Amino acid sequence: MNISNFLSGCCIVFLAAILVACSTSSTLYEQGESGYEGPALFKEKVVIRHAKGFTIDYHKNFKLVKIMSPFEKTTDTMTFVLLQRGTPKPAGYPSAQIIPIPVQSLVPMSSMHIGLVGFLGAEHIVTGMGNLTYVSSEKIRARIKSGDIKEVGKDQGLNEELLIAMHPDLVMAIGSPVSKINRYQSLKQAGIPVMVNSEWIETTPLARAEWVKLMAALLNKEAEVNARFGESEKEYARLAKLAKGRRTKPSLVSGMNSKDAWFVPSGSGYVSRLFQDAGGHYQWADTKATGSLPLNFETVYPIALHADFWLNVGILGVKSRQELLDKDRRYADFKAFKTGNIFTHNKRQAANGANDYWESGAVSPHLVLADLIKILHPELLPAHELVYYQKIE
Repeated sequence: MNISNFLSGCCIVFLAAILVACSTSSTLYEQGESGYEGPALFKEKVVIRHAKGFTIDYHKNFKLVKIMSPFEKTTDTMTFVLLQRGTPKPAGYPSAQIIPIPVQSLVPMSSMHIGLVGFLGAEHIVTGMGNLTYVSSEKIRARIKSGDIKEVGKDQGLNEELLIAMHPDLVMAIGSPVSKINRYQSLKQAGIPVMVNSEWIETTPLARAEWVKLMAALLNKEAEVNARFGESEKEYARLAKLAKGRRTKPSLVSGMNSKDAWFVPSGSGYVSRLFQDAGGHYQWADTKATGSLPLNFETVYPIALHADFWLNVGILGVKSRQELLDKDRRYADFKAFKTGNIFTHNKRQAANGANDYWESGAVSPHLVLADLIKILHPELLPAHELVYYQKIE
């Protein structure tokens, strides 16, 4: 064999092997693999069973989170790369925000997010909040008092200079039709990731509470959240089954009239689901809408007139039946007013208006359900003491 032909053939084979290797490496790289060559870092994973608003996929050294926004018209899905500290970034996600994990400093823009960190005992990572007034958590209030948590404002009053100076690992915003993600463009440009959390739009109590798994992914606390949420999930199912077996379903009405509108929970919302799982008959259970239904007093009056129970009286709640009469004398006509069956979720409300129902209650649906069953069917849970609800005397 001619030596030159032999060498030429070897070169071709060698170059082909290099091209194949490069092609394979490039393909993996484009699919989101990084240069990380160590073992898989996340042994424990979460599985989303109820929530529809986000997904989590696990890779060797990062987690890929996608959050579906029901409000944005130009972008339906936001992508985040939760990158383990000290490991290389993956390619293939040019529009994704990079969040170092475990998150060590967090600025939640709503007190509703306090329930998520509290569920995992991670109050120490909170370094700022949109508003410091309406906070129920004692641990968070202690950090506010010591100056460890700063008020950064919100929406048009957002103190961007302070936030950029603080440079937290993550700002957690609350999604709404009037608070768009582009409101935080300057923070993103400064390298501060902003994640929109819209757990409140989920249609079931367990789906809403399951957003705590997203917080767990940010903190590498999957094992803890799987255990705790699993217990809540099982207890909720047990209680719902218990109430489902009752033949009688007491009728109920929710909310109260305010500024010429009575907002009642829509049938497709998580509050309606709570009422039904607690064994109650809810007039608007079949309505399909997002959020609450704005009705006038005349529409609600004939229903409330004969309802066995009146629940969730007012956003901040009221303290007495006399206070209800001071607002509208027609409330005295309601059956529930006459029998005293008026309950609202302000038992753990502080003097400043902060209500733990919106914090720990959001991630403890089994306790909220137990309260409602105790109210509607007290014989089913004779030993249960109300946690979030109390009777209006």
